[in-house]
Amino acid sequence: MSRPSALAGACLFAASLASPFAATAGQREDLAAIEALDIRYQAAVKANDAATMADILHDDFVLISGRGQVSDKAALLREAREARTVYERQDASERRVRVWGDTGVVTALLWLKGTTDGVPFEYRLWYSDTYARTAQGWRYVLGQASLRLPDAP
Repeated sequence: MSRPSALAGACLFAASLASPFAATAGQREDLAAIEALDIRYQAAVKANDAATMADILHDDFVLISGRGQVSDKAALLREAREARTVYERQDASERRVRVWGDTGVVTALLWLKGTTDGVPFEYRLWYSDTYARTAQGWRYVLGQASLRLPDAP
């Protein structure tokens, strides 16, 4: 009797997480918790709510922009407190959440519109946010953003 390959097993595992109907109750709870946390975090960024951001961000958090700029938790909280950026939009769509044990990843298309120091901006980008289960609950540990997407024709 042949055994399934490791790749086949990994594909079956990934497929079970992609479908909410195949996920266990615990996995569905984790998916919902991570999605809600990511929505809460995006709303906190839009509102420059440093206190909520601080609750969600892990102390070792790192954000890597599409241009390779690296920011840590302290930098993001300082930026929120300064409120130099005023968001009209900070809206995520096409959100997809995946969970592997104590790690969750959210991918989404983000539409940003507002002003920084009075200078308007508007663009879209893709992001991936990685969450880790800690003793204090899920925490946002790593963010990575794409380059700005070209404007639609």
